[in-house]
Amino acid sequence: MKKKAEKVILVGVETEENYTRFEGSMKELKNLTKTAQGEVVFSLTQKKTRIDSKTVIGKGKLEELVQLVDAYETDIVIFNHELTPRQTQLIIEAVGVKVIDRVQLILDIFAMRARSKEGKLQVELAQLNYLLPRLIGQGKQLSRLGGGIGTRGPGETKLESDRRHIRNKIIAIKRELKEVTAHRERSRQKRRLSDIFQIGLIGYTNAGKSTILNLLTTAGAYSEDQLFATLDPLTKKWQLPQGMIVTLTDTVGFIQDLPTQLIESFQSTLEESRNMDLLLHVVDASAEDRLQHEQTVVELLNDLDLEQIPVLTVYNKSDQIDETEFVPTLFPNVLVSAKSTLGKEELTRSVREKMMELLVPYEFDISSDQGLELSQLTRYTLLLSKVFEEDKNVYHVKGFASKTSKWTR
Repeated sequence: MKKKAEKVILVGVETEENYTRFEGSMKELKNLTKTAQGEVVFSLTQKKTRIDSKTVIGKGKLEELVQLVDAYETDIVIFNHELTPRQTQLIIEAVGVKVIDRVQLILDIFAMRARSKEGKLQVELAQLNYLLPRLIGQGKQLSRLGGGIGTRGPGETKLESDRRHIRNKIIAIKRELKEVTAHRERSRQKRRLSDIFQIGLIGYTNAGKSTILNLLTTAGAYSEDQLFATLDPLTKKWQLPQGMIVTLTDTVGFIQDLPTQLIESFQSTLEESRNMDLLLHVVDASAEDRLQHEQTVVELLNDLDLEQIPVLTVYNKSDQIDETEFVPTLFPNVLVSAKSTLGKEELTRSVREKMMELLVPYEFDISSDQGLELSQLTRYTLLLSKVFEEDKNVYHVKGFASKTSKWTR
């Protein structure tokens, strides 16, 4: 039997600081709630110069919230702002139901999505880091949470533990993550040494990164119209039409106000992107808040020291817009639909052109009896032409390879 969705009231305050992105942010909060299997019954918003230091919303709005919770028989109230422990406590005392914030909601979704051991450890670390300063005064609320949104994941059974227990747990998880990260680093090192060109997929959550991974490779990655459908990085081989093999890595989607706890915990996952030769920034061309999404990703790339890596922007979902009216804002770019064969050809061509800018050209003769060498050239370089010269019994080859490869040194 399917579990009944929890009834949720969303609360947001539009201030001088956030007014340009407020509407989009509230819409996103609604989608996040849906992803966490909640049902939004009401959205309560207020315009204020700044948020109330005690209860986020003003006294009158808080009274209105109390009545709404009662009228809609609400299970949970979700605030679109990070709440302090004191704010949470005062709001719970007023409304009498569970209260969480945007950060907890995102952490909850990550707990649902984590599949690998590393992903689960990273989410648990983020949850515990979030909980640690919030333990005081939460005992009563936590003891009657009884599951549901905001309580998923490995952190839930530790909620009433004391600070020392949580600190010890954090140390233990960090130690365990170090081991898992070391294993990932060895795999990365191997890929680097093999001179394989590495491409990373980045972008706002739900822009279509996994769909593009599936389009170009036979990855079979989980790709649904959901926020944070991909949590664990997935690396697959992609063979270009000329024969060259590159790797494609799908990473976790970005989002506005991505919790700092998550960025810290997912360092090793985000490290994946740091070693890429090229990043494909996938943007949902049909998104209402496209510019905001682009800005969020660009800012996060800067925060994560990834701005030095070459980027090709892939405007996806062209089938959902009028292409003649579309105005791109990031360059270089390509406009495609990841759901069409034409999209695959267009994207492959653009990636190939970008690779030719980044790699070093080569041109030389290779003896016809060097079959292995020819085969390696085809697999590990972008071989553009191979012409057999009968009088010399050689192949004249032209192409592009990495500057560290034996063919360009």
